[in-house]
Amino acid sequence: MEERKTIFDYLAQVLIVFGFTMLVITIFCLAFGDSAKDFSAMFALGSKGIPVDIAFQFLGVSVLVVGVRFLFFTDICIKKMPIWLRTIGMLTAAVIIIAVFIIVFHWFPVNMWQPWAMFFVCFGISFLGSYLVMVIKERVENKRMEEALQRLKEREGKTI
Repeated sequence: MEERKTIFDYLAQVLIVFGFTMLVITIFCLAFGDSAKDFSAMFALGSKGIPVDIAFQFLGVSVLVVGVRFLFFTDICIKKMPIWLRTIGMLTAAVIIIAVFIIVFHWFPVNMWQPWAMFFVCFGISFLGSYLVMVIKERVENKRMEEALQRLKEREGKTI
């Protein structure tokens, strides 16, 4: 049985996604900021940091992406869709959301293929990293549940 999600679960996920995003962007600022200063609004401050308006835009992306995640991975709206189809739908929606932000807020020149290629590479790496973390988390939880079930069986075996 899956526990009910609350607004606090949603907010916690938003803050996790936002924090991870800010960490990655900060690392990119340190690595590429000065060379991309004139090229991208995200790197307008060079290696000195992220502009406040960009940080709030990333918060907006985090809110929307987590909303899409809750939409696709809870049974509130979608009940009978296979997990692989939910994953594809969520990834597609996330890419569309980010692409809209890229275009609307001029995060990088949209008429150049290199920034788009880098975006898709970074998105793919982030997805694979998230996927691996989810798989490891699920295995740890399954192992813990198996051990708890085994202890319960042993306890019941002693009382019979």
